[in-house]
Amino acid sequence: MPERKQGTLDRRAVMSELLKARKDALIVTGLGSTCYDAGTVDHPNTFYLWGGMGAAAMMGLGLALAQPSRRVVVVTGDGEMLMGFGAFATIGSKAPKNLSLIVIDNEHYSETGMQPTHTQRGIDLSEVAKACNFPSAETIYTERELTDAIPDLFNGSSLMFRDIKVNTKRYPMSIRMRDGAYIKDRFRENLLGQAAFD
Repeated sequence: MPERKQGTLDRRAVMSELLKARKDALIVTGLGSTCYDAGTVDHPNTFYLWGGMGAAAMMGLGLALAQPSRRVVVVTGDGEMLMGFGAFATIGSKAPKNLSLIVIDNEHYSETGMQPTHTQRGIDLSEVAKACNFPSAETIYTERELTDAIPDLFNGSSLMFRDIKVNTKRYPMSIRMRDGAYIKDRFRENLLGQAAFD
């Protein structure tokens, strides 16, 4: 068996590069690290799903279907995506052209003690996405690959999946907002305007 490539990218640097390219994209973050990292550059078009493991991809699908004129980008971790394999099939069957699904993959469950996930044991999330009819699915290991991928993720016209392999460097767990109702209301008002609440 050939030696597997290892992730070397820094997860927070990856998130920083993604957020620089966001323009008016609607972003949904998954539980834990992606939520903390996106929160370092807060934006009202970001929905922080800090307490609902397994739900980010499906929330992104619902948002993409409800807002077909906006690019929706889900950024979540490998642990959460492994939990929601059914989401791959559902998203692939609906195939919204305005959705990008990004997994920040350190091959560990960072929030519960760095236990290995199945991606460390050879489960290839990009191949899963391809099997579920994603027209574009790739694994990213290098800064050059990331740089090349970002424009399509935010400006593309098809359903996309990218598994971004990062190292295991950890950062302090912190999030500025923990009030789920406030996060929801802020996101909704920014997207739909105050009239949505009248």
